[in-house]
Amino acid sequence: MPRVRIPLQTKSKPTKHRLGPRRKRTDVRKTRVRESGLIGSSSHEEWKERNHYLVHADAYDFLPTLPTNSVDLILTSPPYWGQRSYGMQHNWEILSDWIALRTPGIPTYEWYRENGGVLGLEPLPDWYIAHLIEIFELARVPLKPDGNLWINLGDTYFARWSSIRDNGRQGLAEEERFRRKTPMGGYRQEKQLLLIPSRFAIGMQDRRWILRNDLIWHKPNVPPRPEKDRLKLAHEHFFHFVKRPKEGRAKYFYDLKQAETHATDVVTYNVQPGEDEHTATFPPKLIEPRILSSSPIGGVVLDPFCGTGRTLLVAAKNGRKGWGCDLVASYALNAKQAFTENGSNGEA
Repeated sequence: MPRVRIPLQTKSKPTKHRLGPRRKRTDVRKTRVRESGLIGSSSHEEWKERNHYLVHADAYDFLPTLPTNSVDLILTSPPYWGQRSYGMQHNWEILSDWIALRTPGIPTYEWYRENGGVLGLEPLPDWYIAHLIEIFELARVPLKPDGNLWINLGDTYFARWSSIRDNGRQGLAEEERFRRKTPMGGYRQEKQLLLIPSRFAIGMQDRRWILRNDLIWHKPNVPPRPEKDRLKLAHEHFFHFVKRPKEGRAKYFYDLKQAETHATDVVTYNVQPGEDEHTATFPPKLIEPRILSSSPIGGVVLDPFCGTGRTLLVAAKNGRKGWGCDLVASYALNAKQAFTENGSNGEA
């Protein structure tokens, strides 16, 4: 059976959000990890023995606890901007809170989170992009020098009054929705496709990540859209990054024979129904070639936004070790159940 750890208790979410002095970032992370009982002071050798490891945690806290050069592949899909709340409590007045401080620039993810912000619900897309890059910068240490980073992102259209749901895509799903006002300005204009994936990728390049591919995932079965003045979006981006070396050209593990038949940067896979209350699960056929081509047998595949654990299960099925975390407790618990049910195929 795979070894999977899930905390038995989750923290209650505060109803009020106060601005206060910033604590040291390292101390904050270690405290959160210890209080949750997620990860002990395991040595690198002990980590090597972990076939599968799954926790309920924020990726911002989880990534710094991983041993240096321990991960072969990070494959993930973080929350998209301005589409879902995932049932998380969010401070919808956080932009006003930040403006009141009269501090220029974009707040750090630490400040944003400590004042009630949820990743993906930032009041401005620039905040979201900055926070996402900040989190993935933490993956630099555990990712091996020859490791791979695959990140799936979808885009968003701007609307001054946007619809936020617990689940479902922007403007879709029939469940109750929350309407929030987002300030216009610059490229934030009504009906504007924001190009968030491209802005994120360029930001990662500015942080010395090497972009090897912008894989286009064509989705032929996307549902109908109500708009009559544009084509419907039928693709998402899957960015392949590797580390930029101090000198010379980037070298990394990659087996092109394990990619799709024609080995092109456009692949076609149907969107699949969600599972366990999660509406954005990976199709296994989409991620399996990424896992096979970008990690060795017996290697570690990490998903710091693992949802219901689809990436970890596909990794285990193909002889890899799966490590992951998710901030939503119900998803982490459902992922644990999935590992239990697939225990006969879970050992790497």
